[in-house]
Amino acid sequence: MLALSVRQPFAELILRGIKTAELRTRSTTIIGERFYIYATKRKSSAADGLFAADLLSAGAWSDDLRPASPPGWMIELAKQVKMIGLEEDLPRGLIVGSAVIEKVIPPSCEGDLYQWVLTDVERLRTPRKPQRQPQPVWFRPA
Repeated sequence: MLALSVRQPFAELILRGIKTAELRTRSTTIIGERFYIYATKRKSSAADGLFAADLLSAGAWSDDLRPASPPGWMIELAKQVKMIGLEEDLPRGLIVGSAVIEKVIPPSCEGDLYQWVLTDVERLRTPRKPQRQPQPVWFRPA
């Protein structure tokens, strides 16, 4: 089974069902097949060019978070109960779960990204280290 490299905190958001689509510059043929979610060692940053507003408009978030981002009180409450804000505590360099790509939605205009719609997401009970060297997108972990 293949593994897809996803930076934290996006891997965690996928596992929690908050992020329901992975945005990529290319399409994929791994549709309908289960794959592992590998949480990369490298953190995501604002320099990646994908901000919350861009992701919301592109349809990457679950329906309950559209059309706007959550209100400030909700974000503050999530931080207080330690649901978010502890990125350093998130697993890195490990396979953390698996999912299936239901479909790929092509870009609607120039500059947009492909949306890999994710379904049947499952968290591994115990994250595990891949036996082979992780790659930037797809790789075989064992």
